[in-house]
This record gives sequence, structure tokens and C-alpha cells, in this order.
Amino acid sequence: MRAIPMCFSIAQIPKYGIRSLANFCNTGFDKLGESYENRSTYRLLCSKTYGVEGGYSKRWTRRPISTDTNGQNKTTQSSESIPVEAWTREQFILRKKVISESVQCCDIQESISQNKDLPGLVTVIVFDIETTGLSRENERIIEIALQDLSGGENSTFHTLVNPGRSVPNPHVHGISTNMVCRPEVPRMVDLIPILLQYVQSRQKPGGHVMFVAHNARTFDVPFLVKEFTRHSYEVPPAWLFVDTLALAREVMKSGGSKLPSGLSLQALREHYGIPLVGSAHRAMSDVNTLSLILQRLTFDLKLSIYGLVERTFTASCMTNLKKKKKKSR
Repeated sequence: MRAIPMCFSIAQIPKYGIRSLANFCNTGFDKLGESYENRSTYRLLCSKTYGVEGGYSKRWTRRPISTDTNGQNKTTQSSESIPVEAWTREQFILRKKVISESVQCCDIQESISQNKDLPGLVTVIVFDIETTGLSRENERIIEIALQDLSGGENSTFHTLVNPGRSVPNPHVHGISTNMVCRPEVPRMVDLIPILLQYVQSRQKPGGHVMFVAHNARTFDVPFLVKEFTRHSYEVPPAWLFVDTLALAREVMKSGGSKLPSGLSLQALREHYGIPLVGSAHRAMSDVNTLSLILQRLTFDLKLSIYGLVERTFTASCMTNLKKKKKKSR
């Protein structure tokens, strides 16, 4: 591994005890993150904050499945779908495996959520990434930021990432090629082991880490998984993910809060009256914003930590389901 200049060495990060989440069990996250002024930050690169207004979003949809009078599942037809009557035996078997994989994911969630000691075992980390574009196959991560909502020493992690290529979209996030394509900016292959060790330092013994991101299922998590895979790493199975975009849609459907139709991070920030700290569309600034939005969403949905765990997914389940759905078409 090449040497990486840092503001702090990973060896300097002690495994601090993390405050219990038990007080959030019945009331949600309404007390989290009321002040960000006294946080300690673990940075790989001490850089100035740049940013411009603008941004992008990428929505995702689910293919609805209904059940007919005979109890058979039937998928809503689309131009790309195969008529059910034309399915081969192999396709039916693959579809059954997809459903089975989904049940296994639910079993994992249920097993975790039934643990009476759950509030003391979950570390909640809000994260965000900035990239060179939308395609996880062809584009690269150029900035990543994390914040452990338990607070304390080294509760945040932030760095630019050297993508080894030019950045074609500085108008989105304000990150230019000159900012990241420098020898002192770590590449992802060197950053992943440090990131894993940092998260481990925040994880409670025998516990799980819950990562929260906006549009996590379609954007942030697939990008993260792809970067890990590209460098022969696996996202740890104890990492759970929550998508606040899904939570916002749930709030909108419940009618309890009149959210803006776009449900973008900035639209939610404005709706909840959360002041912007730093530049929009920079990873650390968006993490700060999302930490506060998470509180409001869980409050509107009356979610405890148990309810939040029930809405999580794992990287492996998401990847396996996607592969099997492709094969079943």
C-alpha cells in the first residue's frame, strides 16, 4: 500500500465506547445531532470546502406484483417483461429463488430487530458520496463523508478520493480534477482498508452498523459495492443500509406531512427549515443535512430504532436479488 498523508493516523483512533441508543428506542431520533459545533473529525485530507448550487437525482421504481384469484403471482406487464405464460421452467425456478432471497433478507432483519438489546448494539452512521457521474460501472467516487450519530471523539470521517481520471462534472459538486488528481489524495484501493478499520473502531462488540444515505438503494450503496468489488473487497455482512428517500416516500403516502414532490435532499432540507451549513452537494455538508432530516422523517413516521432496522437492507441481499432478477427475465 502506498503511503497516504493524513491529518490523523488510523492508529491514533481509539476504540471509544459509544453512547447507548436506548433513549431513542421509543422516541425515534428527535434528540440526535442538535449541535455539530464540537465534533471531532477524522480526515484523510484537510482541504478547503468548494461547492456550487445544482445537482442531480436518479429515481428508482419497483415492478408491482399482484396475486390473482388462484393465488398465482403475476407481474405487471411492461415492454421489457416476458409474458408469464411464456416463461420456461428455468425462469420459474429463478423467480422462486428471487422470492426466497427476499425472504432471507427479511429473516435477517427480523432476527436483528427481535434482539431486546438492539438499541445498545446498533451504530448509526450517516454517509454521502460524490462521484464523477451516475454510472457505477464507468464512474468513480471522488469524495466520501461519514458521521457516527453517537458523537464523541473522531465521530466523523471525510476525505476526497483520487479517481485516477478527470472530473467531468465539477458544476454539480464543485470538485475539480485539480482538487482530486494529486499524489496526496488517496485512491480508493488504499482508502478501503482505512475505511473498514475506521468503521470497526465505531462498531460495538457483536453489534451492527446501520448506514443511512439519501437514495442509498439506487445510488450510494451500488457505487460503494462496485468500488469494493473492483478492488477485491466485500462489504461486511454486518453493515445494514437505510434509504431516507424511501422513508420520505413513506411519509408522503401517510399524509402526515406535506413533503415536496421531488423529495430531493435539498427540497427536504428547505421543507423542514434546516439551515445549510457549507456548500450543497459536498459530502460532509450533505451528511450534516441528512442527519437532521433523518430525525424529522423518523419523528413523522413515529419510528423507533426497531422500526428503522425493519426498513434496512444489506449489500449482499441487494446484489443477489439484482442478479437473480436479471436471470429470470
